[in-house]
Amino acid sequence: MSSLEDVLALLTATPEKERETAIAAALKATADFAWIPNPGPQTAAYFSEADELLYGGQAGGGKSDLLLGLGLTAHERALILRRVKTDVEKVGGLGPRLVTILGSSEGYNAQQHIFKGFGREIELNGCEQEKDKERFKGRPHDLKGFDELADFLESQYLFIIGWNRTTTPGQRVRVVSSTNPPTTPEGQWIVRRWAAWLDPNHPNPAKDGELRWFITKGDEDIEVEGPGEYDVGRRLKVRAKSRTFIRSTLQDNPDLAKDGSYQANLDAMPEELRRAYSDGDFSVGLQDDDFQVFPIGWIEAAMQRWTSQRPPGVAMTATATDVAQGGKDFTVTASRYGGWYAPLDVVPGTDTKEGYQVTARVTRIRRDRCPAIIDVGGGYGADAVVSMTENGIAVFPYNGVLPSTAKSVDKQFAFKNKRAESHWRFREALNPEQEGGSVIALPPDPLLKADLAAVHFKNTRLGIQIEEKAAIKDRIGRSPDRGDAVIMCLGDGELAVAKIMRRARNNGQGPQVNLGHSKLKQGYR
Repeated sequence: MSSLEDVLALLTATPEKERETAIAAALKATADFAWIPNPGPQTAAYFSEADELLYGGQAGGGKSDLLLGLGLTAHERALILRRVKTDVEKVGGLGPRLVTILGSSEGYNAQQHIFKGFGREIELNGCEQEKDKERFKGRPHDLKGFDELADFLESQYLFIIGWNRTTTPGQRVRVVSSTNPPTTPEGQWIVRRWAAWLDPNHPNPAKDGELRWFITKGDEDIEVEGPGEYDVGRRLKVRAKSRTFIRSTLQDNPDLAKDGSYQANLDAMPEELRRAYSDGDFSVGLQDDDFQVFPIGWIEAAMQRWTSQRPPGVAMTATATDVAQGGKDFTVTASRYGGWYAPLDVVPGTDTKEGYQVTARVTRIRRDRCPAIIDVGGGYGADAVVSMTENGIAVFPYNGVLPSTAKSVDKQFAFKNKRAESHWRFREALNPEQEGGSVIALPPDPLLKADLAAVHFKNTRLGIQIEEKAAIKDRIGRSPDRGDAVIMCLGDGELAVAKIMRRARNNGQGPQVNLGHSKLKQGYR
């Protein structure tokens, strides 16, 4: 037998009566193999043809072993990463596990975290800070492996896999990642990237192991019909790459499942962690931080209230736009009818470099002559405000650093600035314990959920202070633009409607907007 494929082909073709004899022969034939996958999902993952594979779900499903096994048996040069490098050599980490698989430390340099043997090289490393990704620039590996991908930022992942390649003819090239379901905002990008397999609301769900094909156009990840080259503009074509997800369970790993103690430990976890690690539930709620502005339970409840049909008889109350002019950020516009939010309009910042381009996006969405809120913090939205004013749109600039004289609904807290006030108003509107309950209904968007859950606050002598946007961006690896747009659309949308009504009354004119439509209690229920 020359390969694992030969052994499995023999077993598959063997009649059931002769299977035991064939298994004995297979065990003998694979005695010299450094590693062989367990039957089931691990074997399916080993032989998956996907360029980009996500393998995981329950804790204990043999995820790390798959990465190490691929490096030992199927790849010439492998890089396997943990987020924190010191985790590589901790008890149960990649280094000790590699030695256990091999049966000795021969060929493994524990100081450099590099194994060389069987004509192969495996490097174990870490990428703790966002900037650490630069250390892997230009370093080709035919296997890029990520152990516990939910711990990594999307920006780290996308940067590092850019050098997934080889010069050896016939050598397979792929990216394989293992993970448990994410339980922090930083890891929610995984649900979006593998939405066809993980998002229960995806319009075209995929089966485990099914190949789907994707390209990147600008900064947008786009699913395409199948393999081949696709036009991405400027006479450029890119090759579509395949992607899949294969779910693993503890029962697929006989080494851990046999005595039941590992499962018992998982079952003893708090409910949300048990759903993530024991059940492998990728829709599980995130863990709340002690100073998290928006409890994840409130966010999830608002998304569960949402339906694809907006409330009948309710005019559009407001739009709000977080503007990006170029760069890697996105311009996001939120719009709502009372408490019901429409799906967000998201375009690359490179498409909104000029104010008139932002105006065009908002005009396409805006209904019922409702006010348009534009974030002018940092000066990015100023051109859009001028453009909208020239086009007769009721536009209201938002600047989060301006002072606030408002108080919280319970009169307990002041606010350091306008940014703190608008975030707290959204928190108050989300609160399910208010009289009549919350009427906020948010579209089920994983990145919106992550944006809102990522925001922290502290109470200072000047009042409630919200974590700076730059700090959130550093922590989650991208701008929380979806969350910012949704937040501005609420409190500042209400204030804008009230201003329009006052102007109309003072001018002796009929109202441009029915104020009753803007009251949340008369909106979505």
